Amino acid sequence: MAIVNNQLPTGEPSKIFGRGPVKVSSVGTFPNHRRSSTRKSPPGMPELPDIVVYLDALEERIAGTELESVSIASPFLLRTFDPPLEATFGRSVTELKRLGKRIAIGLDGELWLVLHLMIAGRLNWKPTGAKLSGKVGQALFRFSTGSLILTEAGSKKRASLSVVRSEDLLDHDPGGIDVLVCSVEEFREALTLTNRTLKRQLTNPRLFSGIGNAFSDEILHRARLSPISQTQKLSDDEVHSLFAATRDVLQEWITRLQNQRKANFPGRVTAFRPEMAVHGKYGQPCPVCGKPVQRIVYAENETNYCAQCQTGGRVLADRSLSRLLKQDWPRRIEDWEEAD
Repeated sequence: MAIVNNQLPTGEPSKIFGRGPVKVSSVGTFPNHRRSSTRKSPPGMPELPDIVVYLDALEERIAGTELESVSIASPFLLRTFDPPLEATFGRSVTELKRLGKRIAIGLDGELWLVLHLMIAGRLNWKPTGAKLSGKVGQALFRFSTGSLILTEAGSKKRASLSVVRSEDLLDHDPGGIDVLVCSVEEFREALTLTNRTLKRQLTNPRLFSGIGNAFSDEILHRARLSPISQTQKLSDDEVHSLFAATRDVLQEWITRLQNQRKANFPGRVTAFRPEMAVHGKYGQPCPVCGKPVQRIVYAENETNYCAQCQTGGRVLADRSLSRLLKQDWPRRIEDWEEAD
């Protein structure tokens, strides 16, 4: 079956296609409709805007202070053994930086703590003397100004902590370009390096830094492009539109989250926010055209889009979609973090 204008033909909605775990849902009305009551969504992996705001809050609290000690609830959290965690005690914080979706805390003596929050990891700031307690508490970083606590909800513990030397720090950077500072030509080169779906390419951490499931939905909606359009088939205008949408969406969300937190430490960090246009808004009206937001459910992942704005009115539901996603999209949420 042919793909016309990078779009798949409309098929029967709300059906499991073939033998694969692809489910495409279609809704025609949205009164009193809520996001799937049978599908429980995880909180979502913090992405570039969330990490930037976390770093701003940490800069205000720990820059130049001493890391007195660290306690961890499970040895599984710590993914390195040389240098030992104890080597970081008593050292001052010299720098903070983002490595994709990771937070890196630089200490004197050329050592770094690298935190990867993954899906359910979150950071909380508490006064000096805070304790590490409860099932969700994973690590407690005692600074001279207060306590940083890493929590992780759920039974699957995916968050990680690494202690590395400066010369090894780049090993923890997936290598994707920073879309907030790159040129349109650098963006085009990364985007068209391989012929993949737009959704997959934007979320590849080796190509683009810090973009995940949530903000890729928002970016593609802003650019009015289908999540399954092929990267090497985009027109020049579509590449420029996607470049502008990527930068605008991410910068707008950084500004929004900074304004929301004010001087406080970031609180409810989630991939599902009321101000979002389509992500997590299945069945609700698109803020641009008013048509109900659609979704593609593949394994543990859900992609949201507006058929009217992004796919020429076509609902993406067809057997060929199942084959395409099986070849191009990861099955597990955390696999969006893995490179091809």
